[in-house]
Amino acid sequence: VSPGATATEVTMKGDYIFRACFIDPFVGTITAKFARDTLKVRRAAILSSVSSAQSVGLAKFFRERFTAEGGTIVAEQKFSEGDKDFRAQLTAIKATGAEGIFIPAYYTEAALICKQARDLGLTVPLLGTDGWESADFLAIGGAAVEGCYLVTHYSPENQSPLVAAFNARFQQRWGVPSNALSALGYDSAMMLIDALKRAGTTDGPKLRDALAATKNFAGVAGTITLDANRNPTKSAVVLTVKHGRFAFLQDVSP
Repeated sequence: VSPGATATEVTMKGDYIFRACFIDPFVGTITAKFARDTLKVRRAAILSSVSSAQSVGLAKFFRERFTAEGGTIVAEQKFSEGDKDFRAQLTAIKATGAEGIFIPAYYTEAALICKQARDLGLTVPLLGTDGWESADFLAIGGAAVEGCYLVTHYSPENQSPLVAAFNARFQQRWGVPSNALSALGYDSAMMLIDALKRAGTTDGPKLRDALAATKNFAGVAGTITLDANRNPTKSAVVLTVKHGRFAFLQDVSP
């Protein structure tokens, strides 16, 4: 049971492989939903990495969900990981009148893109994924990343009773707030324990079947129902950068 392997093909390697985290396609679709429903973006641009299969996949699923809900992708620009100058791509995006930009990238390139976007006068919402969730993103981006949004797995600031109780126990034991991987690690273990109780045995095939039948399991990083490929259908959280830190904004369901 993996807490954090988000690549689509992981569970396809064998039917004894499960995960507690959502997969990359889900991130793209849930970000598109947030952009449309909450931010009211109707015309979006995508700036993705050609050298990252994950970025390409995220862009694809964002595009599909966004257009399926009536939105228009007005520009798709590319870069390569390690690039430092994104002004040409951002200038082209600005000319289209995009109302929001989806940037499926890791924190270094993403922070530089945000800085250069603001320098060019692009004031539209900038959206990313859990690849942004790093102190380096905040340090590199500085004031330019204030108000940006990212979809990720978990926030200790979520005030649901389940999350609040887990975070309090975690802080008492370890002296630091919980984070996404600690929450997903906990959910992975508790999913297995729940399946053991339902199976009533440690017999491999029976335990596998019980785990595969997981439905409406109340995890601290979202309520989990496993699909036919042993991937969870669950909610995600949206964070925004506020006063130089990642702040919980809302839950988003599929």
